[in-house]
Order: sequence, then C-alpha cells, then structure tokens
Amino acid sequence: MSSHSPSHWDLKENHLHADCRIFEVYKQRFRRKSDGVEGDFFVLDTNSWVNVLAITPERELVLVKQFRYGTREFSLEPPGGVIEKNENPIDAGLRELKEETGFVGENPSLIGSARPNAAILSNQCHFVLVEEVKKTAKLAFDQHEELVTELHPIENLKRMVKEERITHSIGLNAIFRLLLHLGI
Repeated sequence: MSSHSPSHWDLKENHLHADCRIFEVYKQRFRRKSDGVEGDFFVLDTNSWVNVLAITPERELVLVKQFRYGTREFSLEPPGGVIEKNENPIDAGLRELKEETGFVGENPSLIGSARPNAAILSNQCHFVLVEEVKKTAKLAFDQHEELVTELHPIENLKRMVKEERITHSIGLNAIFRLLLHLGI
C-alpha cells in the first residue's frame, strides 16, 4: 500500500453553468499540483440536508414513505430535508420531523454527518437523533410532498436493509449511524 497521498487539485475557474431552483451547477476548472494536469468538472452546489432518526418510547423508528421523482418509485426513509440558510442542523431536523410526520420529541442531538456524493455534490447531510417522540402536531407538507408515516421497531432495521426495503443511500447512512450510536 502506498504511503503518500494523492496530489491536491487547485480551483482555477468557477462559472455558473445552470441554476436549477434547488441547486446550481458550476463548471469548475482544476489543476493538479503534482504535474499541472487540468480538467473541467461539474459540481452541484446546494444547501446541506438533514435526516432525522426519531425514536418513540416503544423503541420504534419513525420512517416516511414517499414518491421519489428520480427513480419514479416509492422510498422508505427517515424524515428530513433541506437545511435553510443560517439554520442549524438540529433546528432543521426538528422542523422537518414536525412538518413531515407530526412527531415532536426530546433530547435532540447530532450523531454524525456524511457527504452525499463528494464526486459531484458540495453539501453535507447531518443525522439528528430525537428521542421519546410522540405525534402531537399537524402535518405541514411542502407543495410537492405527500408522505405516509410508518413506525418500525429498531431491532428490525438490519433485516429491512438486508431485504432492500430501505434503499435510499442517505437514509441507509443515517440508519447505519443510528445503529453505531446505539451499539447495535
């Protein structure tokens, strides 16, 4: 195994290529430090996201099922969404949980973060744990949202992943971080 690191690439040019409402596409030119090789790359710049791992007093995880336009399929995943400008991940997570499921809870904490796709995306996804959640609020979907809330025992999560009932990669990352956090 090699002991040296790959060479760093320096950003030389950065131009807005397309504004797509929820993200911007930038055409960026980079130069590799080690040998001067240059190349053009496209990067999607968007707000960071949050996934909420909401656990009921009965040790069930709150998941939502919704239609996803990219795959044209239904997806079962933790509730979550976009972190607004100047909003911290915990506040965003609590807001998204309440809006999408009507659940509120206690002891919110950030248990990890991941880069959704470092090859083309500039953002992060943060994973917020909320405990002792109960359904107490009304739903407040965004215009293009329609979600169904499901409760699943935490001990069933590994099986659900193995059976590919949960396939959204960011949702899988969130569940993995939850299982690590719980020592399961």
